Amino acid sequence: MASGVTVSDEVLLVFNDMKVRKAGEEEKKRKKAVLFCVSDDKKKIILEEGKEILLGDVGDTVQDPYLHFVKMLPPNDCRYALYDATYETKETKKEDLIFIFWAPESAPLKSKMIYASSKDAIKKKFQGIKHEWQVNGLEDIKDRRALADKLGGGSVISVEGDPL
Repeated sequence: MASGVTVSDEVLLVFNDMKVRKAGEEEKKRKKAVLFCVSDDKKKIILEEGKEILLGDVGDTVQDPYLHFVKMLPPNDCRYALYDATYETKETKKEDLIFIFWAPESAPLKSKMIYASSKDAIKKKFQGIKHEWQVNGLEDIKDRRALADKLGGGSVISVEGDPL
């Protein structure tokens, strides 16, 4: 069921920017995590103002990017998010974008319905996403092991530099 909600050009620009690895000063401006919301008029998926983590912030104003990201999620409303996860398997270090659909149990039913029915619109724009994660509460996301399971299960030995 489609909602008729469309994806803003800004959301697509952010996604394309997060896919591309940069060097030097440009790398610091790349987003590590970002939240998207449905606009007040319920017509567009937009970038949520001020809800992002830049790679340049990591180690400076943001000590633990994963925990900082989890704290950005609103406790009583839905959101879409992109998180650029850094993790290590027994064989290699990797980085992958994860599309997250945040739909906490405490969110209003109308919000859950709008976000659920609009999810395909944003997913279609995010070509090449390997990992998708629907999260229904803090218990599901606060532990890095849950993220590790989404990234490759038992083969993941660390996430964001922290061993599991």
